[in-house]
Amino acid sequence: MTSEPLDRLLRGDVWEVARGLLGWTLESTIGGVQVAVTITETEAYAGELDPASHAYRGRTRRNATMFGPAGMLYVYRSYGIHWCMNVVVGKPGLAHAVLLRGGEPQAGLEAMRERRGRSTDLTNGPGKLCQALAVTGAQDGHDLRSGPIRLLPGPGRGGRSVQRTPRIGISKATKRPWRFVLVG
Repeated sequence: MTSEPLDRLLRGDVWEVARGLLGWTLESTIGGVQVAVTITETEAYAGELDPASHAYRGRTRRNATMFGPAGMLYVYRSYGIHWCMNVVVGKPGLAHAVLLRGGEPQAGLEAMRERRGRSTDLTNGPGKLCQALAVTGAQDGHDLRSGPIRLLPGPGRGGRSVQRTPRIGISKATKRPWRFVLVG
């Protein structure tokens, strides 16, 4: 599978990519189990321009992946509890990333239920999404063009509209409308 459509998308600015990833497929094959979701919710984080970004104050050991090439997966712990994943976008050194906040299950529903220990609300939040796809810090720095976690052109938006809202779950730069959600 060529990564040309993904490479083209990732060259855009962080806001274009955050919107453009809606309708793409995120596929995970970890522990021999394949699961996939259609991305339905994202948030943009703009490096040193963005007080809510992990890269706002510069490069650290924790955020080093954000400063790498587009298409890398930046995974971190939120509040020491939940794993969250971001897609690094733009030029190396820019530290722009798109948080993957939610998705609709497409494949591996039983595995997602088992991993989450429930049958509803499996992938509607960044921590839930990581748990359902078995994403942990071990995948930080992984290239999303190759397995075990891949971004693939998906079913698209299916005629649904995109709503742009302020980001949620943060304490800085809260009014910026950098969250994108598929509606309908």
